[in-house]
Amino acid sequence: MPRIPVTAVFDIGKTNKKFFLFDENLKEVHNTYTRLDAIPDEDGFPSEPILPLRDWMLETFRQALNSTEFEIKKLNFSGHGASFVHTDENGEPATPLYDYLKPFPKDLLDRFYSENGGKMAFCQKTSSPPLAMLNSGLQIYFLKYAKPEFFKNVRHCLHLPQFLSLIFTGEMVSDYTSIGCHTGLWDFEKMDYHDWVKREGIEPLLPPILPGNSLLKTKPELGGIPCGIGVHDSSGALLPYLKQEKEPFALLSTGTWAISINPFNKTPLSESELTKDCLQFLSISGQPIKISRLFIGEEHKYQVDEMYAFWELPLGTYKKLKFEESWFQKVRQHPKKRIGFQYLKPADYGLEKADTTDWSSFSEFTEAYYTFLHELTDIQVASLRLVLDGAPVNRLFVDGGFNANFIFLEMLRKKLPGMEIIPSDFPNGSALGAAMLVNMDS
Repeated sequence: MPRIPVTAVFDIGKTNKKFFLFDENLKEVHNTYTRLDAIPDEDGFPSEPILPLRDWMLETFRQALNSTEFEIKKLNFSGHGASFVHTDENGEPATPLYDYLKPFPKDLLDRFYSENGGKMAFCQKTSSPPLAMLNSGLQIYFLKYAKPEFFKNVRHCLHLPQFLSLIFTGEMVSDYTSIGCHTGLWDFEKMDYHDWVKREGIEPLLPPILPGNSLLKTKPELGGIPCGIGVHDSSGALLPYLKQEKEPFALLSTGTWAISINPFNKTPLSESELTKDCLQFLSISGQPIKISRLFIGEEHKYQVDEMYAFWELPLGTYKKLKFEESWFQKVRQHPKKRIGFQYLKPADYGLEKADTTDWSSFSEFTEAYYTFLHELTDIQVASLRLVLDGAPVNRLFVDGGFNANFIFLEMLRKKLPGMEIIPSDFPNGSALGAAMLVNMDS
């Protein structure tokens, strides 16, 4: 039996580390995954287990390479953003892979902003809301001044997806999708690295930038096959839609975060938009893409757990609810806001909110859940408008967890009249996007 030709993709998320095989039609034919325990860094804060991850990837790939069923023709990677791997001259990690939730010393952050024209001016130039360690370029500044004993051994700084590629190719590169992911590295006015990167002597540590569809080759002992340079996961997830759709559209990619993406919006960011977690990514070719972020998955989890505890209901109860017009009309006519949000800040969008939630004021769970989703979708619509204004589209795809929530979708339809809301799920979109990148010429 001839072996099935496949494209292999490692999709490395914060929680799940996945490996996929796609056939020549880019249909998934195999997958496996693992979870790895975080390793404390030198300060005791959890960090990505980069060496165990490398071991798992190499072992998984070698097994697939020796498969009697599949023949790997190409390889690529997608990985989460805001993560740098700092290596020595041999490409070995010289520091932990710091977690983007690790605290950034306030005095050092204040000094950085004062050296670079002030916080909001810097954020506007780099299209990066002020997010401390989540602005991953600032991690290099942190390393230089807070960890000089580590920094002196650093010769190269690679974004996580490009480090994954390095493991297999031995070549060090950078790509636009990682550079443009709220790193604080890129000046979107000059379309080049920001002056601070040059002034601090950091630019020589950053490998040359290649287009996202570039192909390298794996090491001879790993098959010598064409290999991609890796892609930032959110950018990868957009690619299947860009290939499929001929007319302009926006994408609401939902999960822990809801990411509103308008690939057709090139308008510059205002200071007001930055304070609402609106930013720009770079496409695989280095073009700006406007996005906005909202922490709705975590907010939903928190509020639903509160409701279940109050009404003593089993997990999954909300999934049994269907959209009912009468409930929607009832909750939208209530004169006051009733939900005290845990994470979201309605005031950032000019919306009111309750200080606290009085669950006893609701007649039943259904009323409480409808009220929560009504107020949540008000904020979601405000976040969406940040990327729709200036480049309107008439179709919005919704993928990820919330595309199965019919009440959420129907409320969006009510609040965005004239917009076609399309629940659409490319399973494992980030991995599929990475596979597409290395098959663009085939």
